[in-house]
Amino acid sequence: MTGNKYLRDMMYAAIFTGLMAVLGWISITLPILPAPITGQTLGVMLAGAILTPKQAGLSMATYIALGAAGLPVFQKGGAGIAYLTGPTGGFIIGFLVGAIVISLLKGNGKNPLRTGLACIVGGILAVYAIGIPWLCFEMTGSLFSLPQAVSTLAFIPGDIIKVCIASMIGVRVSKSLNIRWRPKLIV
Repeated sequence: MTGNKYLRDMMYAAIFTGLMAVLGWISITLPILPAPITGQTLGVMLAGAILTPKQAGLSMATYIALGAAGLPVFQKGGAGIAYLTGPTGGFIIGFLVGAIVISLLKGNGKNPLRTGLACIVGGILAVYAIGIPWLCFEMTGSLFSLPQAVSTLAFIPGDIIKVCIASMIGVRVSKSLNIRWRPKLIV
């Protein structure tokens, strides 16, 4: 039975790793923004909303490792360590933290409001908490730059739409899969 659980974890992680690579091709670069708008945060939210913390973490860690190893999985088929050490590297690392946080906070994943709040906390706040200081440091040499930080507010409307999409899909999938996992740390 343990082998089946391990195989299921690996399969779910592989599916969401692939989803992240595909969503990386959805990318809009605007001159006023310090980083491109991508579909990858939707992938993070979906992974957290559907998977267990272990599976969500494994999917994002695999995604990061494949990209660092040179496979074209990052934004618009980018790859390599330069993406992890460059201006958007903090957001990429934030994907790992964000997916796990969402999965821990969502409960059984069948409540749309709770899942949506989990996506906001993990998919927006956690990712931004790592990505924005990293971006500011890479662009200005300081952990906080008001112009850089304010420019990231342009991402919020799209991220709210992604929260709604991830919550709706996550709840439907959780109900249909009848996932039995329940977080022990969250009331």
